[in-house]
Amino acid sequence: MRNKRNSLIHLIYFSRALLSADAAARARELGEIARQAQKRNEFSVITSFMILEQGYFLQVLEGERSSVQDTFARIANDRRHRDVQIVEWREIVKREFMTSFNTAQRTPANEALFQKANLQPMLQRGTPKAAIVYALARSLQADTMAKQGIDHLFV
Repeated sequence: MRNKRNSLIHLIYFSRALLSADAAARARELGEIARQAQKRNEFSVITSFMILEQGYFLQVLEGERSSVQDTFARIANDRRHRDVQIVEWREIVKREFMTSFNTAQRTPANEALFQKANLQPMLQRGTPKAAIVYALARSLQADTMAKQGIDHLFV
């Protein structure tokens, strides 16, 4: 049995994204976020999935408690995030996400998944539901895997 300090947890948070209004600059900023997050998460043995939805970041972080705490502290102090709020923090039995950092935005190809989640009203009220964020992230991951010809994930 793992002690509490090293137990496996997931943390779901959301924040307002402070990114450039210029599409090209925003793409560069997102690329930089991805590069930094992937490197740091690999070092900390964190798996994650981040959703960018109409000016908000929503992210599921998975890993050992101390690593997730350290990662979240960095995110909360990052100038690209404003009004950072934890939606859920709980112990988990196993990881559900396969990479150190993956991200998705609304596109015509995944529009149905975003419409089903209906996040925008919850984000505007500041009350996104953990189960909905988690389900959307899992659905987006499954969609990406299916497009790559991967039919299931061994975790």
